[in-house]
Amino acid sequence: MDIRLSGFGGQGIIKSGLLIGKAASLFGCKFATTTQSFGPEARGGACSVQLVIDDLPVQYPYIHQTDILVSMSQEAFNKYIVDLKKEGFLLTDSDLVDIGKAAHNARAYAIPSTRFAEELGNRIFANIIMVGFFSAITKVLDQGDVLDALPGSVPARFLVKNQEALRRGYDFGISLLSEQAAD
Repeated sequence: MDIRLSGFGGQGIIKSGLLIGKAASLFGCKFATTTQSFGPEARGGACSVQLVIDDLPVQYPYIHQTDILVSMSQEAFNKYIVDLKKEGFLLTDSDLVDIGKAAHNARAYAIPSTRFAEELGNRIFANIIMVGFFSAITKVLDQGDVLDALPGSVPARFLVKNQEALRRGYDFGISLLSEQAAD
């Protein structure tokens, strides 16, 4: 599974990728690699993390086309949507990304992750909300594996808040899938 998480510096994109990779490899009995790229600015510039997750050892850690694209900024979406495979998963922050008609061949799902993070008290939780949403929609990871990977991946004093953020994203994703199944 070739995955790209993208956004702008300061959103926790790289941390999200590392968390997903850790959950997959240490708790999900899978093999995972991550590679990262940053824009010229430490905060505010474009950044992305690429993950390859497989049941077998990963032979090549770089991706060309993605099975799953997560975009948490418009700039990132515009840059990486061209690499999404037909019928691939597209996950976006609904308040920050307008997909328009560019994603007509994708299985597109959106969550107001930044707004939910603000409701939890801080925008910094938006990335963890998105990871929960990612696990619910794509089924690449079990939610329990991600919860197990949180300790040591986030500051201990914010562990409970991050667990809450993860569950918020996961529950929203499950609810969204249930609504779509009912239609």
